[in-house]
Amino acid sequence: MIDAMPPTEVANAQRFERFGLDADAGAVARVRQHFTDWLRQFFALDDVRRSDVVLAINEALANAAEFAYLQVDRPGTIDIQAIYDEKSETLSVCIEDRGTWRARQTEPAPRTRGRGIPLMETLSDDAVIEPSTSGTTVKLEWRGVTRL
Repeated sequence: MIDAMPPTEVANAQRFERFGLDADAGAVARVRQHFTDWLRQFFALDDVRRSDVVLAINEALANAAEFAYLQVDRPGTIDIQAIYDEKSETLSVCIEDRGTWRARQTEPAPRTRGRGIPLMETLSDDAVIEPSTSGTTVKLEWRGVTRL
């Protein structure tokens, strides 16, 4: 068995990366704050748009932390990678886990549950969810993002 690698962190004007995050609420809260700080440092987003971006990535991270590893006996990890393309003014965020996909609910969810995917789709310019046998990848994109 291969032990997990320690988390790695990168944050500069083009990239924000966290690999090997523990799939738990504490790690999600910390990376959400670090990501928010990164957006504030490098991008000219008003408060509403920045909040939309953060909420969308938080939903993807929270879903991975809560659901991806339900069927295994030990905690898993999550990766987040955000890349900014200055030429196209596009911010692309990829969130990956190595767990098991939980199918979207078709029956009405409790009033407090089941809003994560619709939020990601509404708050981003493009949202793609790719479940596979090796985990789930969520790709979110925002266009018209400019630098400070």
